[in-house]
Parts: sequence; structure tokens; C-alpha cells
Amino acid sequence: MRLPVVLLWHMHQPQYRDALNGRYVLPWTYLHAIKDYTDMAAHLEAIPEARAVFNFTPVLLEQIEALARAVTAHLRDGSALPDPVLALLGPDPVPSDPAERLACLHACLRAQRKQMIERFGPYLELAAIAATLGTAERIRYASDQFIHDLSVWYHLAWLGETVRRSDPLVSRLTEQGRDFTPAQRRELLTLIGTQLANIVPRYRQLSERGQCELSVTPYGHPIVPLLFDFQSARDAMPALPLPKMSAYPGGKERAEWHVREGLRLFTQTFGSRPTGCWPAEGAVSRPTVELLERAGFKWMASSANVLHGSLQRAAAQAPQPPALDAQVFNRPYRLPGSSLLQFFREDTLSDLIGFTYATWHGDDAAHNLVDALAQLASQYAGNPGHVVLIALDGENAWEHYPFNGYYFLRALYTLLAAHPQLELTTLGTCVARGLTPITLPQLVAGSWVHGTLTTWMGDPAKNRAWDLLCDAKLAFDATLAAGTLDASGRLAAERQLALCESSDWFWWFGDYTPADAVSQFDGLYRRQLSRLYECLGRPVPESLSKPIATGSGSPEHGGVMRRSYAS
Repeated sequence: MRLPVVLLWHMHQPQYRDALNGRYVLPWTYLHAIKDYTDMAAHLEAIPEARAVFNFTPVLLEQIEALARAVTAHLRDGSALPDPVLALLGPDPVPSDPAERLACLHACLRAQRKQMIERFGPYLELAAIAATLGTAERIRYASDQFIHDLSVWYHLAWLGETVRRSDPLVSRLTEQGRDFTPAQRRELLTLIGTQLANIVPRYRQLSERGQCELSVTPYGHPIVPLLFDFQSARDAMPALPLPKMSAYPGGKERAEWHVREGLRLFTQTFGSRPTGCWPAEGAVSRPTVELLERAGFKWMASSANVLHGSLQRAAAQAPQPPALDAQVFNRPYRLPGSSLLQFFREDTLSDLIGFTYATWHGDDAAHNLVDALAQLASQYAGNPGHVVLIALDGENAWEHYPFNGYYFLRALYTLLAAHPQLELTTLGTCVARGLTPITLPQLVAGSWVHGTLTTWMGDPAKNRAWDLLCDAKLAFDATLAAGTLDASGRLAAERQLALCESSDWFWWFGDYTPADAVSQFDGLYRRQLSRLYECLGRPVPESLSKPIATGSGSPEHGGVMRRSYAS
């Protein structure tokens, strides 16, 4: 009997649109869409025997569809594009204001240096010139044509490798190298619009063909255990400092709202209801599990870090503590009295993909991973019920790989689809087979990051961000109780509150985070909260005009990704 292996790719980008002016502050949603979401679908389409789980956050789906509509409208009637970087491909001149011009130049250099800039001679040449012009004193020497050329190369570098290898326009522009015309920029913008518009239909078709399972995260990507109870952060870290309030006001109802709204939007988008859930950041607690089971989910997934901490605590409390055995990992679990199956990812193998393999030859990396899985298959032989889950972001690792991970992913799917000891499958398929889960006596609240919730609470800046959110939630509750909002106003305020409750704001606060990232997300968060007060018809507090944090860190891969285990 072959060992089931599941690849779960989590697709997530927070809301990058400035809540006050409607403009996108950062371009990562559409850039990852044309590069990573496009490539990940193409790899599966190329190997019909392959299988995978793709987890989408509703806030990402909304952004992809909104950006696709914006590009279509621009190409149809010339309406403004909401992203200033994307707008550089449009017909308008580059902004004349020196600060805006400088921002455009710098934005077109935000790409992985080795794999996305140095790979292309003309882009590297433009980047070298840009480095000499990228100051307030010298930006006037950068012509519109230069910045337009730089923007074309920026978008060419961010295209998926499968698009680069198949689309004749990309070949023509790559060969030309410089002096791109407005008509050529429009052609490239049209290609980008097509890629954006095709994301949802491609994944829906893969799902309908049975090649992939689509799962979901609660709507705004909140840390659900913390919505339920701030004390859950102390489950794994008993001495952790907490925000001023003892709990998030009305947090249970907000957690239920995120799950309900996430299911509604996912079902509307893909035409079917998901059976599985990857809670934001794999963050779980007993109330979280109970909520997901009530919502009708059949499976949920988290991290082996969480399982390890839960098993250790259960063992320590047992009359005769058993030693943790390797056989207890890579198995489905459920809480007493629950029917919801919990899968815990293999953290070490997941981190190999997220970090280590980026510096390997693609074929060598794929063979190394498959060999490790085959060893597990041999180890588990004669002991059925094991499922190995590999889960990580489906977008953030690949820019550090040569060719956007093309050779690694193609080899990995090919090897796994044909391996005599391994069965590439989905979690929904595993559940449908009636796997017998092990009872998990208790669940220690935690996430995939080190098995704790400290990435989102405990640091003074993180707690300050929660204090501001609690204040806004109290204002929200008071406004609703006063009955001053009509139905549409209440809906707008609810959705704006959901964006403020996203885990992403708290992730970026902390001294270990790069200063530029802290500044960007700090500003976005405070503007999201400011917009919430506007929706409520209340004055914006003065406290929201002051930065929450500064960062000084330089973590691996620039702070977007973190390893499962503390270094």
C-alpha cells in the first residue's frame, strides 16, 4: 500500500489597497498572480496524474477579481488603474513630481536580485543605471522612456516561467530589450489582464477535473484563537505579555463572521463548498476546532509543532508518561467527541521547500525530497493510517529559486505521480476513505511558527496594535447599538472591521522585521483603522497618526517567510 502524500499550497496576500484613497500601496497581489498562481496552475495542468490542495483566502480572491476588472475597464475605456506600478504600463506620462517619480523608479527594482534581475541582461543594465539615478537630486535625469522601459522589464521578470516559455509577446519584448512603445506596453498590460482574469477559472477547472482540492481560510485571514481568547497566547507561552484588554470584544461572533463570510465568498467564486480549512497561519485552539466543525468542515490542517506540544503536554499529565514515538506523527487526529479530522504538516520537509532547496539544482532537490518521503513510506510499512502533509505558501518561495522553481516543481510532480511507494493525493480524498484518526486528548493553542502565537501577540508593538483594534471594535459596537447606520453602512463597516482583524498587520510588528516592511504595513494598518472610524461616522483618533513600530531586522528571505522552528 502506497503512502499518501499531500501537497498543500496556501495562497494568500493581505489587502494592499489604501482604505482612504482606494489606491494600492503595494503591488504584490497582481505580481504573485501573474507569476506564482499562474505557474502553480500550469504545473498541475501539464501533469494530469498529479494532485494538490490549493488553499485560497477570500480576501485574496476579492483582490484578484477586482484587479482583473480594473485592467479590463482600463483597456476598454481608459479608466484609471488602481496600482501606480501597474499604471506605468498605461499611456500616461510618468508622474512629474520628483518624489512620485523616484517612487516609481524604486518600485521597479523590487525583485529578487539574482533570480529576477541579474538573469536578464537588459534589466540588469537598466537597474545599474537606476542605481545611479535613484536619489532626489538625480531623479530628474531619468527620462520617461527610461522609467517605462524599467517598468516593462519589471513586469517581464515577474511573469510566470510557464508564460515566459509559451507566449510569443514575451519572447519579442525580451529580445527587443529597450525602447518599448506605448503600444507594446499596452500589449503587455493586456497579457497581464488575461492572466489575472484566468486565475479563478483555471483553478476551478482543475478542481472540477479532480486534479486539485480547493480549501479556504476564514475571510480576512484572522488569528482565530486570539479572536476567541487572548489567553490562548499563553497556552504555549504562560508568561507572555498581553494587550490591555482581557479579551477581544465580541471575538466569538467575529470569528463566526469570518468563517461564514469566507465560506460564502469561496462558494460564490468556485461554485462548490470546500470540505477543508487551513486556519490563518495554521493557528488553532479547541474553540477554533469546534467552530470549524460547526461550520461543516470535514478536515483542517495545522503544524507538527502544534501536535508535538499537545502530545508532550498530554504525556506529561499521564500517570505513566509515554515516550513520543515517530509513529505518532503524520497521522490524522481528532479531539474527543469531535468528527473533524486534523492533519498536521511535516514541518521539516515543508521548510526544505521554503528555504533550503532554493539553492539546489531543481532535479536534485526534487529527488532529495522524494527520497525522504520514500524513507517514511518504508518506516510506516505495515502500519497503515499515515498521511504526510507538506504545506507552505504557494507564492513566496519561488522568486528565490532559479526559473521560479520551474524545474523543481515539474520534477517533483512527475516523480511523485509515478512513485511505486507514494500516492500523491488530497486531504479530501484521505477523509473520504474513512481513515481512522487518533484521539488527541488536548490541543495546545499555537501556529505553524514555533508552535506558539507569539508572532501575533506579546511584543509591545504587537500588543499596541491590538489595543488600537480593541478601541476601534468598541467604537464599532457602540455605533451599531446606537442604530445610526443603515443596512449598507453596517455591511461596509463590518467588512472594513474584518480587514483590520487580519493577522498580517501583527505579523510585521517587531524588531526582527525589516524597517521598510514595518513602515509600509504600519501605515496600511493605521489607515485601515482610520477608514473604519470613517465608516462609523466617528472622528479618527489622534493615536492613529502616530507610528506603532519600527523594525531593524534582516530575517531570512527578507521576512516574508519564517522557518517552523526557532533558530
